Amino acid sequence: MTDLIFTERELVQSLKEYIQAQESKLETVKNWANKLDVLTRTSTSDPEGFLAHPVNAYKLVKRLNTEWSELESLVLHDPSDGFISNISMHRQYFPDAEDEMGAAKALMRLQDTYHLDSESFSKGKLPGVRYNAFLTVDDCFDMGKTAYNENDYYHSVLWMQQALRQMDAGEESKTSKAEVLDYLSYSVYRMGDLPRAIELTRRLLSIDPSHQRAGGNLRYFEQLLSKELREKGHDEQEPADEKPIQLGTYERPKDYLPEREIYESLCRGEGVKMTSRRLSRLFCRYQDGNRNPRLLLKPMKEEDEWDNPHIVRYLEVLSDEEIEKIKELAKPRLARATVRDPKTGVLITAHYRVSKSAWLEAEEDPVIARVNQRIEDVTALSVDTAELLQVANYGVGGQYEPHYDFSRRPFDSNLKVDGNRLATYLNYMSDVEAGGATVFPDFGAAIKPRKGTAVFWYNLFRSGEGDYRTRHAACPVLVGSKWVSNKWFHERGQEFRRPCGLTEVD
Repeated sequence: MTDLIFTERELVQSLKEYIQAQESKLETVKNWANKLDVLTRTSTSDPEGFLAHPVNAYKLVKRLNTEWSELESLVLHDPSDGFISNISMHRQYFPDAEDEMGAAKALMRLQDTYHLDSESFSKGKLPGVRYNAFLTVDDCFDMGKTAYNENDYYHSVLWMQQALRQMDAGEESKTSKAEVLDYLSYSVYRMGDLPRAIELTRRLLSIDPSHQRAGGNLRYFEQLLSKELREKGHDEQEPADEKPIQLGTYERPKDYLPEREIYESLCRGEGVKMTSRRLSRLFCRYQDGNRNPRLLLKPMKEEDEWDNPHIVRYLEVLSDEEIEKIKELAKPRLARATVRDPKTGVLITAHYRVSKSAWLEAEEDPVIARVNQRIEDVTALSVDTAELLQVANYGVGGQYEPHYDFSRRPFDSNLKVDGNRLATYLNYMSDVEAGGATVFPDFGAAIKPRKGTAVFWYNLFRSGEGDYRTRHAACPVLVGSKWVSNKWFHERGQEFRRPCGLTEVD
C-alpha cells in the first residue's frame, strides 16, 4: 500500500497539470471573447461605416476564415489526454471493490478485538497514531452499508448510528438523513429491538412521509410488537430506550471460534496469566547453540518468554540492513497468504488469515543464506529439511486467528518425506505501534513484536505427538505495519539434535 501513496501523489500532480492547462485554455478564450466583444459593439453600431474602411473589411474576412477556426480548434482541444493516460496506466494497480470491502471489514475487526466504538475511529482516537485521520458521514454510511450487505446488522447499526450522530451534530454530507435512518431502523429491527426500530422509522417518515418502504415497515414492526406484548400479557408498549446506540448496546453475535473472547482479551493485554511465581522461573542467558563455533565468541542473547511450554526470545538476531534486504526481496512477490483446506488439503485463502506472504530461498541472496545459518546455529536444529524462509506482512487489520503450526492430518502428503512441523522460529522485523501481538489462548501468553528479535518454540513433544497447547494467533494490527519472517523446522534430520522421548509428554 505504500506504493499506492506515491501513485496517488503522482496522480495529484497530473491532475494539477490538467487544471493548469484548462485554466490557460480558458484564459485564452476569455481574452479573445473580451477583445471581440469590444470590436463587435463598435462594428454593429454602424456596420456600413465600419466596413467602409478597407482594413476593417479585410480583418473581418480574415477573422471569420482563419481566426475563428483557430479558436474552434482551441476549444475542441482536450488537455485531459495526459491525465486520462496517466490514470489509465495506474488503474491496474488500484484496489478493487473486494479490497475496499476487506479494508472496511478490517476496521470492524479492530473495533471488535480492541473494544473501540465507531466514534473512536471516526475521530481518529487510536493509541500510538502519529497522523490525524477522520471519517465523514459518508464514510460511516459506507461502512454501515458494507456490513448491511453482508447481513452483519450488528456492525451496520454501530456505523449507521455514528453517521446519524455526526449528521445531527451539523456535519454536511452527500448522504441524506433519510437514507441513514432507512438502513439503521431495519438493522435495529434485525437486532431484535422493535421499540427503537419503530421510533427510528417514525423519525424517517417525519422527514420523508412518502417513503413507501418505511410506511410498510412501520406497520409491520407495530404488528410484531403488539403480538409480543399480547404474548407477554402486557397492555402498553414500553418506551424505546432513550440512550444512544453504542458499543455494548447489543450483544455481538457468536461465531465459529470457541475461544474468541479469550483470544481477543489477550490481544488487548487482558487475561495474561503471567504470575509472579511464573515470572520467577523465567531467566535470561547467553546461548551458544551447544558450543557452536560461530557463537562461541559472540553468543546470542536469549530470554525466557514462558516456562511451560517453553518459549524463548532471541535478541539482536537481525540487523536493520538485513531486515530491509529481506523486505526488498520479498516485496515484489507478496501475495495473499493461504491455508490448507482441512477437507481437501488444497491451499486456499481464508478470512481468518489476513496477510501477504512470500517465500525466499537461500540461493537468492547471501543475506538469506546468512539468516538461515544463524537460525540453525542458535536453535541447534538442521535447516536442511526446514521450509523456506517465509516473509509475511500484516497491514490494516492483518491477523491470523488461533491455529496450530503442526499438521493434525497424518495423511498429508507433505508429511511423508520430512515429517511434521517440529518447531517454529519467528523473526519480528518491525515494531508495531498498537496490536499485532502473538498470543497463546490455551495458557494465556501474549508476546509483543520487537524489531530485530525472534521467538522460538517446539510444536511437537519428543514423542512426535502434537503439543496442542501451542495453538496461537497473530492479533490484528491496530496501528502500524507488522513484518515477520518464519522458519518451520520439520522432524527429519533432527533425530540426533532433538532425540525422541519415551513418553508422549516428554
